[in-house]
Formats: sequence, C-alpha cells, structure tokens
Amino acid sequence: MTRVLASDGMDKSAVAKLTESGYEVVQQFYEPDELAKQVKEFDVLVVRSATKVRQPIIDAAVEGGRLKLIIRGGVGVDNIDVEYAKSKGIDVTNTPNASSDAVAELAIGHMFSLARFIYIANVTMREGKWEKKQYAGGIELAGKTLGLIGCGRIGRSVGKKALALGMDVIYTDPLGPLPENEPLRCVSSDEVLSKSDFISLHVPKSDKPIVDKAEFAKMKDGVYVVNTARGGLVAEDALIEALDSGKVAAAAIDVYAEEPSKNEKLYTHPKISLTPHIGASTKEAQQRIGSEIVSIITDTFGK
Repeated sequence: MTRVLASDGMDKSAVAKLTESGYEVVQQFYEPDELAKQVKEFDVLVVRSATKVRQPIIDAAVEGGRLKLIIRGGVGVDNIDVEYAKSKGIDVTNTPNASSDAVAELAIGHMFSLARFIYIANVTMREGKWEKKQYAGGIELAGKTLGLIGCGRIGRSVGKKALALGMDVIYTDPLGPLPENEPLRCVSSDEVLSKSDFISLHVPKSDKPIVDKAEFAKMKDGVYVVNTARGGLVAEDALIEALDSGKVAAAAIDVYAEEPSKNEKLYTHPKISLTPHIGASTKEAQQRIGSEIVSIITDTFGK
C-alpha cells in the first residue's frame, strides 16, 4: 500500500479520496529529528509551510529507500531543499494554482483595512473609545496607483481585482513583462517604488530583503505597503523606522521573518495591520489544494 504522510494536515475531502483509492494517509506533524525517522516509512510527503524539508530529512528518506515524492501544498517551495531532493531521485512539486485568489483577496482586504483604519478602529472600539475624528482621514482605493513587486499568478490576480476597483496598476517582475494582452502595465522597479500609492509584494523568498532602507527612501511619502508573500522580503526594522517617520502611512503583514513573530515592535505597532500567515487559509483554497494533491499523487502512483 502506498503511504502518504501529510505532516501539516490535508483537506478532509482529499484524505477521503486518497483513502477510497487505496492509499494510507497519516496526518501527523513531527519535529525534525522524529520526521527523519518517520519519513523512511512513507512513499509521499505532503507539507505546507510549517514543515521544513532540509538535507538531513532527505538523507534519511534516501536511507529508507521508499520516499519518491514531496508535495508542497501551496505556491512557494522555499521550505524544501528542492534541488538536493531531486539530485537524490525524489521528485518535488507544488500546487501553484490553488491558492492564488485566496492570497490575492487577503492582499486587497488589507488594502481596504489600511485605507479606512479598519484594522485599528476595530481595536480601539473594543477598548470603549469613539475615535471618529482620528479616522476621518481615510482614503479611497479608486484612483490610486497600485505597484506590484512580482506579477506571477498571485500578483496578476491582485492586479485584476485592483483594476476592477478603479485603481491604476503598474508592476515590475524579475522575469520581465507579461504577454501584451495582459491589462497591467510593466515599469521599472524604481518607477513602482516612486509612483505607487500602495505597494504589494508577490515574489518568492530571497536571501535578503528586497525592500530595505534604500527602497523606502525611493517611495512616496505616505505610501501603504502590503506583504502577503514571504517573510523577510521587507526588512522589519526598516519598515518600523519608515512607519515612525511617516514615510509609510501604514503597512499590512501576513508573513514574518520568524514565525510566530517575536518582534514585539512589529506586532504591537499601531500602524500595522497583522494576520498570522493566513493567505491561503480559505475553505475553497484548501479544497483546491487538496484536489491538486490528489491528482499529483494518483498521476504518479496510479488510482
């Protein structure tokens, strides 16, 4: 029997489909040392973002001689040593289509939250405060410029939703411009930084921040910054400094350099709208991710 370890859980409908098809599915999170022992007994390892599949885990799997496939339920695969796994004969894949709209909607939701003080008014109202005057300076998204740093599946989804709201959308992407039939406008990275009223990040994890003091200095005064992509893309200390100086009016963060975040200055800052890495956490996205995982597994091992 083909055995599947879903170390960060899996949608129940996906588990049911695999079980009906004769697969054994174990949903259990293991710390790295224990995972290295357990992974030897499985043919497939399915992870989300919590489980890190580094070289010691892969070496243990190779020693067991059984693991053939690692699936990342989501877009990014930076929590997996992909090339190393492939060099050892273990295939690695992800589910890039399933969560794009969920993450895009969260990014747009954060923009509304920042623009109208929803994130902080919800807190002060619960404290018994009626701060109507303090929140009188909200802005409308319509007519504002949204700059996308990265314009893959998620970035394009954000851009098209923003267009429907009446925003002007520009983007920069390391892979260059999109096909000409796309309605979004490609510009230089400096132009995105200098001309945008809102900036939203949609690029893979990098070794160092791509938005740091130098990038903040190029932005408009009073810009809004949203990061639902990967922790570490925005330098957290530089962001706090930019918020305190007024260079950045407010920011929204779903991802952090360390998760859970231990940066108290960040998660207590009154100008930051915070969510705990929930970009793909919708019922619909989880069902789509589960369906893609089932398809990948059954295509590989048979129904």
